[in-house]
Amino acid sequence: MQLVQGQREELLQALCCGGSAEGLESVIDLLLAWDLLVWEDYQDLCAPFQTLSSRARGLLDLACIKGESACALLLAACSRIFPESQKVVLSFGGCKPPLEVEVPHPATATQALRCHRPHLVRSLRDGITTALKALLDSGNFTIYDCDEVQLLLYTPSQQARCLLDRVQSKGESAAAILLQHIQKSKDNLTTPENEEHPAECLLYKKKLQSSLSAQSHFLSTYGGMENLSLDDIYTEGLLEVAQGSGEAQQPLGLEDILGHVGTLNEEADTVLVSGEAGSGKSTLMQRLLQLWAQGAALQEYLFLFSFSCRRLSAEEREISLRDLLFTHCCWPDRDQDMLFQYMLDHPHKVLFTFDGVDEFRLGFSDERKLCCPTQLAPISVLLFNLLQGSLMKGVRKVATSRPVAVTPALKRYLRKEVSLKGFSTEGIDCFVRKHHSDPAVAKRVLGSLQSNTALFGLCHTPVFCWIVSQCSRELLGCGRSPQTITDIYLMILQHFFQRRSSRWPSPDLGWLKGNAGTVMHLGRLALDGLWLSCFVFSGVELQRCGVTEEDICTGFLIHTKEHSSPESKHYEFLHVTMQCFFAALFIVLNNDIGRSTIQNLFYPQYRQDSVLARVCLGRCLSAGSQKGGPDEGAERPNLEITATFVSGLLSQRHRKLLLQTFPAPTLDIKCMQVIKALSKGMRKHFRSIPQPIQGEKKSMHAMPEFVWLIKCIYEMQESAFAKDALASLEVEHLKLTYCNIGPVECTALAYVLQHLKTSVGLQLDYNSVGDVGVEQLLPCLEICHSIYLRNNNISDEGIHKLIDKGIQCENLQKIALFNNKLTDACTKYFAELLKKKPHFLSLRLGNNYITAVGAEQLAVGLKSNRSLKYLGLWGNKVRDRGAEALAQALQDSPSLVWLSLVDNGISSAGACALAELIKSSKSLEELWLTKNCITREGVEYLLQALEKNTSMKSIWLRGNELSPEEVEEVTQRDSRVVF
Repeated sequence: MQLVQGQREELLQALCCGGSAEGLESVIDLLLAWDLLVWEDYQDLCAPFQTLSSRARGLLDLACIKGESACALLLAACSRIFPESQKVVLSFGGCKPPLEVEVPHPATATQALRCHRPHLVRSLRDGITTALKALLDSGNFTIYDCDEVQLLLYTPSQQARCLLDRVQSKGESAAAILLQHIQKSKDNLTTPENEEHPAECLLYKKKLQSSLSAQSHFLSTYGGMENLSLDDIYTEGLLEVAQGSGEAQQPLGLEDILGHVGTLNEEADTVLVSGEAGSGKSTLMQRLLQLWAQGAALQEYLFLFSFSCRRLSAEEREISLRDLLFTHCCWPDRDQDMLFQYMLDHPHKVLFTFDGVDEFRLGFSDERKLCCPTQLAPISVLLFNLLQGSLMKGVRKVATSRPVAVTPALKRYLRKEVSLKGFSTEGIDCFVRKHHSDPAVAKRVLGSLQSNTALFGLCHTPVFCWIVSQCSRELLGCGRSPQTITDIYLMILQHFFQRRSSRWPSPDLGWLKGNAGTVMHLGRLALDGLWLSCFVFSGVELQRCGVTEEDICTGFLIHTKEHSSPESKHYEFLHVTMQCFFAALFIVLNNDIGRSTIQNLFYPQYRQDSVLARVCLGRCLSAGSQKGGPDEGAERPNLEITATFVSGLLSQRHRKLLLQTFPAPTLDIKCMQVIKALSKGMRKHFRSIPQPIQGEKKSMHAMPEFVWLIKCIYEMQESAFAKDALASLEVEHLKLTYCNIGPVECTALAYVLQHLKTSVGLQLDYNSVGDVGVEQLLPCLEICHSIYLRNNNISDEGIHKLIDKGIQCENLQKIALFNNKLTDACTKYFAELLKKKPHFLSLRLGNNYITAVGAEQLAVGLKSNRSLKYLGLWGNKVRDRGAEALAQALQDSPSLVWLSLVDNGISSAGACALAELIKSSKSLEELWLTKNCITREGVEYLLQALEKNTSMKSIWLRGNELSPEEVEEVTQRDSRVVF
């Protein structure tokens, strides 16, 4: 008990590591299996709406209440679950788990579920669907039980735990069926060979693990962050099944990247982790390598080979697959032939990772197939054939890339795609606290972030969160808090320069002027590299751009050991966004930049030259590229980031800073060039809007480039220009679906869209808005007559803010929020909205987690509303009680036209209440009751109601509990009943 109490803070940090619940829940699984926790204890610890930290504190408190032996078991469970890196800072007092002889053999199936819970969670994680089918077929589960288990906000491991909990509550029969199913699944598996691995393979694995462990120990991104241990600083980002992948979004854990969830093509081998620049892809990949090297994950793979595509693209000679593995990764001390043959014979034992496919500048094509593992080939041919499976079929590959950089040629060969969305709100809190050892400083930084919603939105991107954490002194000491991405990068520029020099100890304006030479040297290097998609620079290239040793010591360039040799050192920028920022500084501050450069930056004219020409002639083109713009090697995503920085640097906010080193007239000319380019881009989009078909609204479906233009306008922070840019936009509906819109983009959209002349319907479905993004959108809510936010990971907290503002917005008439994380807690806000907005027309809350309690709260607002026409609550769980409350509240509605209660667990009792609504309603035309539990008795109530309501057009009843004969008979009686 003394160990638990004395290490309470350390245990809490370990249990909440990375903001993920997996560690805590795994510890709880063990304690359930060891009978330390009774079922009531478990339910208290897993009560809904508790934060992760509250659950962890509850577990520690419970162990101390239960006494010395309970604390010993808790420490034993933690010792088993925590990775080695976390165990180093904790003392477990030699506490051991109970011996197998001490644990009684389970007498019943339900007891077996508890005794073997940790093993069962692992077994079920990739087989939830088949397990649910077995329970459904046996009659122990209903379709509604299945829905509860497969909630989209659960990770696969959490779905497995939820399944075990529900089976436990169903009793012995359900437990026996589940155990039989799991055993049958094991028996049916085509298990790989069980023979012992050759000793040479185990020796080589040990060497690989040792090498990767050393490489991954310190955080490699952002220059290593002063040699911080990855274990100490790593914070999990939000991982989801990719939009458009055919499955609804759901959160994933690291272990699910290579799992079955989200699989689109069973025959493919490559898993793609996509994310925007700075979202944490490289850090996530490093974490995977570390976990494998520590033996904590991915142990089904005997060998793991890791590659950086940025470094592979520097390989100029033709090589074979064997060279790639042994020369670029880890050289075997002996038996190379045997090891390589073993890999060819056992591809399922091998895992490849490729970080930064978007940075592989040689390009991919299907022109040359390569199937022979010993044949020499250019690195681009070798890599593409590995990814598509022509080479080493059966070897699983994990690749990372920015979304827009993945070509259709590569997408065809993906097994699945998962999206990395950056930090959650809890992740920001976790990262900042890990970055600052002083809790008081961490608390002040978090307080500063939470008081500045624009900055807090930016921090959902890990690279921005790192900058803010790194520059805490500047953040807390400056008078004006950063608002834009450019503000943040100027802050780190100031931080790095002042850290290296004592001449500018105070945050005055002299720091840029005093370091103008370094800025120009690094800027020239960055821009030259940008034009050619070059991210690693030799000493010769540094010398050509005037980069000195003093410039290198500022910290913006880091030494890359993989490319370097004793004769020649190579360098790269801290992050690709840092290279883009210095390139932007050079464009803004250099007198010799040609007039066409800014135009080419915003709208590059790509030449359709061959890949061979780009490789052979790239260096020859570099001398002239500075003046004219990008050649065909420049990557569009990097140009857009650079253009965004150029827009921000030319803002009036930073004019005083730049005037120290640059004359005002030239800055004004460049500013006008940027404004002209942005205006041209906006007009181009507006001209592309088709004329509406008669009777339809005029709408514009914006492309991702439109969002980028909006971000550039926001960076300039010029309200007059924002207003002018939107002056000619006259649409009734603005569609921005699948545009990777997160909190950062929401801030920019709200800043610009609030200047629209007429109200608009804003559709942001299938993005990553989240609660913070909702808060960023509030300034433009006044101009919206409708807002659609399907599939955006929004919770009750975001709804509270949305409704508080929406009540004040006279134009707002429609809200759609299906496929989010809304519970009963949000319905009281919607009830208030319905009470206070006399002209509100449509509320759609489908596929959330609203029960009868929420429906009853919503009914309170519906009773007072006289304008609502459309109410959608499909895919919730309002049941009969909720249906009765809604039906009673809507009986006097003079306006309701359409009501959907599809898939809500409604039986004949609910149908009876809805029949009364049909009888009394003068406006209702459509009632959707598909996929419920209504029997022939309930349908009879509805048929009798239809006899008294001739204005009703249709009642949809497909998927209820009627036989084919009953369906035929009901259809004959009234054609308005639709099956």
